[in-house]
Amino acid sequence: MNQPLVDKIVQAVLYEGYILYPYRPSVKNHCRWTFGGVYPRAYVEANPGADLWTMQSQCIVSDADHAEISVKIRFLHLMQRTTEPGGQAWQEAVEREVSLEPALVTDLCDQPRAHPFSFPHHLKSEQEAEKTIVREQQSIRGMIEFSARRMSDGIFQATVRIENKTSLDARDSQDRDQALMRSFASTHTILNVTRGEFISLTDPPPPLAGIANQCRNIGCWPVLVGAPGEKDTLLASPIILYDYPQIAPESPGDLFDGTEIDEILSLRIMTLTDEEKRQGAATDDRVRQMLSRTESLARDELMNLHGVLRGMSSLNTVEPHVLSPEQSP
Repeated sequence: MNQPLVDKIVQAVLYEGYILYPYRPSVKNHCRWTFGGVYPRAYVEANPGADLWTMQSQCIVSDADHAEISVKIRFLHLMQRTTEPGGQAWQEAVEREVSLEPALVTDLCDQPRAHPFSFPHHLKSEQEAEKTIVREQQSIRGMIEFSARRMSDGIFQATVRIENKTSLDARDSQDRDQALMRSFASTHTILNVTRGEFISLTDPPPPLAGIANQCRNIGCWPVLVGAPGEKDTLLASPIILYDYPQIAPESPGDLFDGTEIDEILSLRIMTLTDEEKRQGAATDDRVRQMLSRTESLARDELMNLHGVLRGMSSLNTVEPHVLSPEQSP
């Protein structure tokens, strides 16, 4: 496994949509956390629609009679930051990670695992200049279920199911902002296998296509990650990706819009007024770092964001067949 490459992709997925251009508390950023949200069940049932209270990842493992799989889930736990006086509010986020001990695939067929987890309520107040910053984080509870079943000789289907078991009272179950503070945002699952291989669900080998099509993924899609050809790591992402996604080496850093190109966003950031930049920098450290990094781009670094072409393969040329007079129509 190419761990640094995997980490870059996972981090990009985690912060996709964290804040969008124009990078300040404007209309565009009033409705956030649209990817990978796993909400309290009471909120989802009270507000039927696209929101989910569970996320499920299913994948196929081959040569797996002796394989061992480890599971890790990552998400953002939201935190409400309020500035007094003035009452200016902003939602920050803390990274959360829950890991399960590696398990033999054959054992998971007979004894599925259920792993509860929780993070407590947090309240902190601190003084910054003449202002008081209050940060509050609601408690959350969840469950990870991990199981497998044999599909054929040496072929297994592995399932990871994440549930949000955080309680909500009747009033809060009608309030999206309250539900968000008790949700898992940007949720994704990372699976690693030893002594076995994951099968691409996007492009499965023909003999396993029928088995791969039986997988049911809810709120995410598993793709192979790492160096091309490696089959020991899967990322079940809430964002549609292809196998072996990569961050362009020319990218100077996170822009929180991984599906857009760095050049356009960097140029747009440079058009912000000083006041707009001040408003953006007042949100949180990640935005301040991004603004500072973009403003300090050297000309060569900016030019490197434009017009890069890679991944081309040579065209196999074939000599044209010339018809003889006897073959001509």
